[in-house]
Amino acid sequence: MKFGDDTAKNAGRLSFNPVVHLDPVGTVIIPIVFIVLGMGMFGYAKPVPVNQTRFKNYKQGMFWVAFAGPIANLILMVLFCFLTAAGALYIPQSFAFKTVALQMMNFAILINVVLALFNLIPWPPLDGSQMVKVFMDYNTARKYENLERFTLILFIFLWWTHAFRYIMRPAAGFANYILNSFIYALG
Repeated sequence: MKFGDDTAKNAGRLSFNPVVHLDPVGTVIIPIVFIVLGMGMFGYAKPVPVNQTRFKNYKQGMFWVAFAGPIANLILMVLFCFLTAAGALYIPQSFAFKTVALQMMNFAILINVVLALFNLIPWPPLDGSQMVKVFMDYNTARKYENLERFTLILFIFLWWTHAFRYIMRPAAGFANYILNSFIYALG
């Protein structure tokens, strides 16, 4: 809203309620298909509505709106790093659920790093593509948007061939580095 677009607010999408973000295909059908095919879990939420014509400065507004998702993931990663480090150092070993709680927070760290990195990939409709597109001229941007037609097929192929591990491994290393830095700082 800072950049002039209040579409998401007017649509009731500025909410922590997960139900308003459900997409029938991305949140229900695709995860079921992936599980049935033995391909693990993959899915997505409904995109946040944006009316680009409402931005005071289109390029600046679009860039920062697109960057907001990965930034939110990195903020959550830092929060979970702090909680995990504090829990590892200060929760007594006698606490029954310490190990489970720390594993869940470690998973939250990894998921948020992966989501941030994944969404920065410059392939439409991911956030990274919107950030890159603001630097293109109109005709190039329209051609670039046409890649979106192939997104689902490409991502299913990458998931099926396990190519996403090339994102996961560096993300896991980065997450562990940040977490160890927090543990060192708090210890």
